[in-house]
Amino acid sequence: MVETFDHGGGVWAVKVPIPDNPLGHTLVYVVDTDRGPVLVDAGWDDPGAWEALTAGLEDCGTAVREVYGVVVTHHHPDHHGLSARVREASGAWVALHAADAAIVRRTREGRPEQWFAYMADKLAAAGAPEEHVAPLRSARGRTLPGLSPALPDREIVPGELLDLPGRRLRAVWTPGHTPGHVCLHLEEEHPARLPGRGRLFGGDHLLPGITPHIGLYEDPGDATVTDPLGDYLDSLERVARLAPAEVLPAHQHAFTDAPGRVRALLDHHERRLTGLLALLAEPLTPWRLAERMEWNRPWGDIPYGSRNIAVSEAESHLRRLVKLGRAEPVPGSEPVAYVAV
Repeated sequence: MVETFDHGGGVWAVKVPIPDNPLGHTLVYVVDTDRGPVLVDAGWDDPGAWEALTAGLEDCGTAVREVYGVVVTHHHPDHHGLSARVREASGAWVALHAADAAIVRRTREGRPEQWFAYMADKLAAAGAPEEHVAPLRSARGRTLPGLSPALPDREIVPGELLDLPGRRLRAVWTPGHTPGHVCLHLEEEHPARLPGRGRLFGGDHLLPGITPHIGLYEDPGDATVTDPLGDYLDSLERVARLAPAEVLPAHQHAFTDAPGRVRALLDHHERRLTGLLALLAEPLTPWRLAERMEWNRPWGDIPYGSRNIAVSEAESHLRRLVKLGRAEPVPGSEPVAYVAV
């Protein structure tokens, strides 16, 4: 069943399913321009997703062959996955921020075995038990989604208007969820004249009812010690200052009061950091910390792959606490444990 929504002012949303994922779908936005439709994100590379996208475009009064460009908010496969197929069908350009484009290039050059080895080493260093790490060490011959993403044709430059003839769509760099995540500010009066400054395509940065995953930037080719949570919190404040009339996110539904949502997310992360400091009254590895953190279900019920994501999120919070001088690694601990200061 095709699901589309007319947001007015030449903007539509198409629900593109994500297979076997609790998020359910990615909202791919279709923006009418003087040169044909431009997509904001493209959806997961899957036959059912492709069928939903092409049928959705027809429901919006256009066709995939008419697409002029694809603006990708970030490199994750539920956003970038179908970009190559859209380009093949239409000749459209594909644009991505340079930081995420670099990850795409390294991903294409690597082999699945490299990713499994990298993930195994990271988890072992975080204190994961051997029974959890062992499947990754023996994962030869397996594949992962998103290991052959499309190379972009164009770079999204923060602060610049994108090539959407007849529209004003400005790139806003919002690292955190990924190092090259961008939001896109449609600098035009809201079609329903809602108060605020235009509309914001929020990607995964600003969602109405869930907090995006903020883990470590997973990239085997980059050994830089980053602070993704710090990046995310700074980016939230940047978006709040824009004060858009409405946010069109990549998941869930459109919403207003972006500054209010930003305040709620900032408060959430501050509460979480405070709670982690209480847990760090005793030395804990990132794995042990993740076991004791509050999630949407008990640790014992969290699936294998989701535990890896949870540990990465625990590590991003630890890095933030260390950078703020509120926690520190325990000298000589192996694997490294952390304690509140």
